[in-house]
Amino acid sequence: MEELKTYLESKKIEYNPAILDKFNTYYNLLIEWNNKFNLTAITDKKEVEIKHFIDSLTALDYIKDNSLICDIGAGAGFPSIPLAILLPNCRFTLIDSLNKRVNFLNEVINSLGLTNCECIHARIEDFAIKNKEKYDIALARAVAPLNILLEYTMPILKINGILLSHKGSNINEEILEAENASKILNCKINNKYELSLPNGDYRCLIEYIKLKSTPPKYPRGGNKPRLNPLK
Repeated sequence: MEELKTYLESKKIEYNPAILDKFNTYYNLLIEWNNKFNLTAITDKKEVEIKHFIDSLTALDYIKDNSLICDIGAGAGFPSIPLAILLPNCRFTLIDSLNKRVNFLNEVINSLGLTNCECIHARIEDFAIKNKEKYDIALARAVAPLNILLEYTMPILKINGILLSHKGSNINEEILEAENASKILNCKINNKYELSLPNGDYRCLIEYIKLKSTPPKYPRGGNKPRLNPLK
């Protein structure tokens, strides 16, 4: 885990051999399960360290200690699992709609001994209806455009809670497309953090803040946020 070790040292993030062992175990499980069904197209160890682990950890600076965090569309566990390894005082709920991925995530959580994580098999809009204004932070990486993400996440956030969404370089048009959705859902863009990974890849971390309660009709059920997104 040389790339990860170098990154943590460059950011003056405290770690120990046990933490690096967890990331090694995570990598090995990712490759093992990826042979059973598709979790990631990236399998080279150095690339996984940079494009999955380090990319996930770029959110570290913007997460307060003891936060209650929900990762929607958790997939193979990015960004929540790397963050949970380094933030033991935060609580993470990982949501995914595919049971095979949930089984993988539970295997990772158990193998790494992450007592600050739970994984739930659900569609995020169904989960959101039953968990309104519960979380301090919502995380989303490679899930959906911002106008859809806002409808998924704003209902589950407390007032003044934030969405942190990992995005690539072509984000300005997506932000503009989400302007009306942010007004409808009572939130606003708070920050746009421009970041660079060790390989030079450009990233944006977009932060939205919830200003007041989301109108009760949201999120809409029946996959409507994705099929008929707010314009």
